[in-house]
Amino acid sequence: MTFSTAISGINAANADLGVISNNIANASTTGFKSSRAEFADVYASSLLGAGANAIGKGVSLASVTQEFAQGNITFTNNSLDLAINGAGFFSLSVEGAIEYTRAGSFQVDREGFLVTNQGARLQGFQVDSLGDITGQLGDLQIDRSLIDPNQTSSVELTTNLDSREVSPGTGFATGGPYDAFAAPPTAPNPIDFNATTSTTIYDSLGNPHVLSLYYVKTATSNEWEVYSLIDGQSQNAGAPVLLEFTSDGQFDPASATDVAITGWIPIDGAGVPNGAATQDFNIDLVQTTQFGADFAVSSVIQDGFSAGQLRGLEIDETGVAFARYTNGESRALGQVALASFNNQNGLQPIGDTNWVETFSSGSPNVGEPGTSGLGAIQSAALEDSNVEITQALVDLIIAQRNFQANAQVIQSNDAITQTVINLR
Repeated sequence: MTFSTAISGINAANADLGVISNNIANASTTGFKSSRAEFADVYASSLLGAGANAIGKGVSLASVTQEFAQGNITFTNNSLDLAINGAGFFSLSVEGAIEYTRAGSFQVDREGFLVTNQGARLQGFQVDSLGDITGQLGDLQIDRSLIDPNQTSSVELTTNLDSREVSPGTGFATGGPYDAFAAPPTAPNPIDFNATTSTTIYDSLGNPHVLSLYYVKTATSNEWEVYSLIDGQSQNAGAPVLLEFTSDGQFDPASATDVAITGWIPIDGAGVPNGAATQDFNIDLVQTTQFGADFAVSSVIQDGFSAGQLRGLEIDETGVAFARYTNGESRALGQVALASFNNQNGLQPIGDTNWVETFSSGSPNVGEPGTSGLGAIQSAALEDSNVEITQALVDLIIAQRNFQANAQVIQSNDAITQTVINLR
């Protein structure tokens, strides 16, 4: 009789129901990948093969295969939520053991490490002391300490001086040098200069100071003097730098290209040294022009900044994590690493939406997002489960019918058996 054949069908249908039920249960699980049951027929055979009229002995569960198709990406309000748009897995360290996941719900633990809800640490490429990404893998950590200030070492200005201006005379030179902390204080008279601009610079302690430049047209055509003051005090003993322009208003290459500030001693609000180091820096004026248009400063760039605290974190599509600080600076803290496998179906699921490598999967190929076929990182987003509920419900009905049909085979076999027993 075919009781064993029907039982194999019932077992297969039951396994199929289990796989489909697991898919439906995880329809809302972030990063979950659906599975399907794959079956194979069973025939009795020997070393000489099966007979020409062999009758099958049922069905067996050949494999439960996971489908790694892309899930929909849902956007969130948390910049630490990460989704992979394309191939690859996040690498996680669980007490030194490496696991892989597509679920990107990360947070910062008390030590500053990026971790999953289960405490597994996200792996990434580390940065060196200069903030450059290295090839060294390790735990990604957010440094919450203050970043050191950086004293100004250069200033670059892009400015236009109005060629229609006339010389105000020599009042600026005769009135200086200026000192806002003298008794009585002295300051430039507006009638003694043609234009002025100011910007903030920083000393070695990160304290801000005001750098002011005063432009004075001379009696010579296409010639200007530039005077520099910091915190209201004349620099370089009040001596000006001479700027010269060609007849078409361009900067004359033979002219001085910058204002060299030498021996500047930073002061506090009372006008006394504040303890910062004596400082030298250059003010680059090579981008200055002299056209028949109003005085305008289109760009001021200086490389100093004060100390700063962590204000926010951003992760770009290449996986680079940038920290934003209260002083306006940003620094790379590391780069999320992605892993791919030659046979991702060979990965072994271990729960928590994680997988581990096996002999079948092969070793991981670790690289930067967006390279070597790896997907891009989408910050403030999560990848949904790739379970199609409608299809899963249809598959559930089919598996149920298969179960019922095999149960009916057992019932039919039972009726036949009773008929044989009742023969007289």
